[in-house]
Amino acid sequence: MNILVIEDDEDTQTQIVEALSKQGHAVECSVDGRRGLALADAGNYDVIVVDRMLPGLDGLSVVKLLRDRGKTSPVLFVTNLDGIDDRVEGLNAGGDDYLVKPFAMAELLARVHALGRRPAGIETVLRIGDLELDLIRREVAREGRAIELQPREFKLLECLMRHAGRVLTRTMLLEMVWDFHFDPKTNIVETHVSRLRAKVDRGFESELIHTVRGSGYLLRAPA
Repeated sequence: MNILVIEDDEDTQTQIVEALSKQGHAVECSVDGRRGLALADAGNYDVIVVDRMLPGLDGLSVVKLLRDRGKTSPVLFVTNLDGIDDRVEGLNAGGDDYLVKPFAMAELLARVHALGRRPAGIETVLRIGDLELDLIRREVAREGRAIELQPREFKLLECLMRHAGRVLTRTMLLEMVWDFHFDPKTNIVETHVSRLRAKVDRGFESELIHTVRGSGYLLRAPA
């Protein structure tokens, strides 16, 4: 996943970034609320981790402004403020989850992973080029032709389409599609990508699913 961490405590930020990076995530960070807002506004993040108490612009204001601008990335607040009113205030500002310091890093990772698995926004139909995936009807079609997928293939395609144009590593796919936070030492990813490519690309003029040698896989619309 692509994650933004807005945290002004250097030690805490370093620990969070290291833990997320070890899980295979791409992490950007900021120690200032205004800088963090600018990054979140310009980027496309799967999850944003925000400290409530920040220099420049506090975390609540950062999230309120993002929501006002139509940004739907899930937000996890991390804070020293542990009162019920504080939690309610954070959620009412547009936060999706709330974690009180000090916290176990395993709990932060679990909450980030849970937020990253939530569907983004209210979009129910994904479209990339001539490929269409209906999340409600669980149907896939290309050029109007129905494509039959197994449940795991459907989830894999949904993941690739939600991150269209971005390379997803094997580790990312294991986590997002199979919920594995370890390497099972099998070719499960490669096998499913091959099957999915045969159904989505075979018989069509252009390929949508691409292998980036040494990095992972991406789905992109034809130029």
